[in-house]
Amino acid sequence: MDISIFLKPLLIHDVTPFYRWLNDPVAIKYSLSLFQSLNTKEAIDKWFTSVVNDSKNYNRGIYLGNSNTLIGYAGICNISLSNKLGEYFIFIGDRNQWGKGAGSQVTKLIVDIGFKELNLNRIMLTVSEPNYAAVKAYTNTGFKLEGKMRQACYRDNKFHDKLIMSILREEWNN
Repeated sequence: MDISIFLKPLLIHDVTPFYRWLNDPVAIKYSLSLFQSLNTKEAIDKWFTSVVNDSKNYNRGIYLGNSNTLIGYAGICNISLSNKLGEYFIFIGDRNQWGKGAGSQVTKLIVDIGFKELNLNRIMLTVSEPNYAAVKAYTNTGFKLEGKMRQACYRDNKFHDKLIMSILREEWNN
């Protein structure tokens, strides 16, 4: 069952749900390593302000279409205009929205923007191998497995591998 979502730029006042999300060990388990240490309001405010003011990367808030409620953010970072590539990221902090198709919808929207508006040729990502739902969503969107970074992530007192996946403009058919 897909839910209705839309993307729009984040504003400073959108920080409030991140206080809860970034202190939820389940929500941040497979997210940015930085999230593991952002646990004070001051640290979150500083990070979030940098995201809102970031003009080098493409960052968007993920909102529910029926209520305008922020549920996470996504975008493309590490953009290289000369190489026409970037790195996709997504974080859905509202765990009530997990498993409802938002991640797949957002991935398709951002990839489409990456190719059509940002004029990229290649979009890559890394994903923790045990994050099965994300791997499935990326595969369903058309991302191809390129390789594996062995023991590149440490969570739950053990190491696990990170997968490198990418999609090329010529493979995108939306």
